[in-house]
Amino acid sequence: MELKKMRDMTEIELNTELSKMKKELFNLRFQHATGQLENPVKMRELKKDIARVKTIIREKELAKVQG
Repeated sequence: MELKKMRDMTEIELNTELSKMKKELFNLRFQHATGQLENPVKMRELKKDIARVKTIIREKELAKVQG
């Protein structure tokens, strides 16, 4: 997902997207453990996307507090 799209989303949308990503990461980890994962790079990319979403959520929280 593009960073610009993430920044345009509301906090509710970001939290929804975050939970979808976490579920997908769980499924990828399960596939990896059972040897069925074809593209292990996808796990790394998904982890980075999760971190980006969390960062944007935190930025929005701080923006509310500051003003």
